[in-house]
Amino acid sequence: MSAFVFPPAPQPAVAVRGTSELFPARRVYCVGRNYAAHAVEMGHDPDREPPFFFMKTPDALLPDGADFPYPPATADVHHEIEMVVALGGGGRDVAEADALGLVFGYAVGIDFTRRDLQAEAKRLARPWEVGKAFDHAAPCGAIARASEIGHPAKGAVTLDVNGERRQTGDLDQLIWTVPEMIAYLSRLFELRPGDLIFSGTPSGVGPVVRGDRLEGRVEGVGTLTLRVA
Repeated sequence: MSAFVFPPAPQPAVAVRGTSELFPARRVYCVGRNYAAHAVEMGHDPDREPPFFFMKTPDALLPDGADFPYPPATADVHHEIEMVVALGGGGRDVAEADALGLVFGYAVGIDFTRRDLQAEAKRLARPWEVGKAFDHAAPCGAIARASEIGHPAKGAVTLDVNGERRQTGDLDQLIWTVPEMIAYLSRLFELRPGDLIFSGTPSGVGPVVRGDRLEGRVEGVGTLTLRVA
């Protein structure tokens, strides 16, 4: 007999490319302003300040090819294309030299943001959850295993909306590299298998409207396509 008062929700998971296996998602960490040009467009200093993180809920993950339902209580939803790092190992106080050994693979993700609600939260010095952690706010494509593609440190990061290029960057423009962000994050939290890290977005973020079709790509990793419903 179950000890739960009602059946627990299904385990959020992400597809693993080329297999029928699923990656069980535990936590979704996001790195803020990790490209200098994006920091500038958001009105901040591009100098290399310590990284900061916010979180999305695992049940906000949305698979490749799905419809993204335009969320309520907003009139300004923005796209932010990112490479996602999927951890297959964990620990505390991880050394940079050991960090890549924790990585299971990489995927393409979009950090959707209710920009008007985020801006209001910033103005009032409040948390960002209403702007960042809403339902379906973390689309993520299939994970490519690091054992197959290695650990990409350069390669184009792009997003097209209705066939028009909106965002362009390169992984070699990351202010904090993947090993650095894993090591830093592990000093704040105990990392575990199943954790996902959205690594930051290049410049060019902007609004989406219902009917838009988005295609994101990270060179050497994969693609992510969806429609705003």
